[in-house]
Amino acid sequence: MDLGLVGLGKMGGNMRERIRRAGHTVIGYDRNPDVADVHSLGELVSNLKGPRVVWIMVPAGVATQTTIDELAELLSPGDIVVDGGNSRWTDDEKHAEELGAKGIGFVDCGVSGGVWGLENGYALMYGGSAEHVAQVQPIFDALKPEGSAGAVHAGKVGAGHFAKMVHNGIEYAMMQAYAEGWELLEAVHSVTDVREVFRSWQEGTVIRSWLLDLAVRALDDDEHLSRLRGYADDSGEGRWTVEAAIDNAVPLPAITASLFARFASRQDDSPQMKMIAALRNQFGGHAVENTK
Repeated sequence: MDLGLVGLGKMGGNMRERIRRAGHTVIGYDRNPDVADVHSLGELVSNLKGPRVVWIMVPAGVATQTTIDELAELLSPGDIVVDGGNSRWTDDEKHAEELGAKGIGFVDCGVSGGVWGLENGYALMYGGSAEHVAQVQPIFDALKPEGSAGAVHAGKVGAGHFAKMVHNGIEYAMMQAYAEGWELLEAVHSVTDVREVFRSWQEGTVIRSWLLDLAVRALDDDEHLSRLRGYADDSGEGRWTVEAAIDNAVPLPAITASLFARFASRQDDSPQMKMIAALRNQFGGHAVENTK
């Protein structure tokens, strides 16, 4: 099968290689000419056999919208666009409608696997009509992990990115739990080898996971994480998960708290903690630390 792939960064570049290893032809376009196979979207489309499938792996928002707008003018009825980035599911509905007006199909696909996906495969969650999904299925089969698991037709357009959004929300909460446990272990004097405690959890415990394996890997590289600053960004999907929970009246206390913890990490001197310190001093005479 021939595929056009737009965006050859950390994920897209490795996805191109994995698809090629499965025997498919991939024509890749990227703004970086050093990694691109062609030098424009027009050249990419002209080199594909119809009906064409073009997979987008660019940042959500303006970049995705711009790419879809350009493809809408280049592709023909019967062609399909797959958005494999981290777009918001509500944007998928808009994109499907815009492309559908020109007879072009649309499939949204949440992709998980990071830098390990080339060798291990990518977990895929896709949304769209059965007809459009069937046309892309050989590529899904090439990207997914070996075995029967690792890919799902989650439902209608938007379902793939919604499922990936929830996946990332759960990921936020799991990482926060490991981080809090690690900090507590580091804080007490009785535990003398926190790294090996984490390592011992990798086998036979109910909290073993790939995230735990990665935590041990990080601690092997920097036992007390002393070379890192306590700052964590967010991709936006944690926020969208919390917003969707509010819209659907679904309580998500753990995921919400993990998102707010990331916000707190960006404050060198928390304004909230200033107020808490002031109140504790006022009602209980608790000591405060003054700025120098």
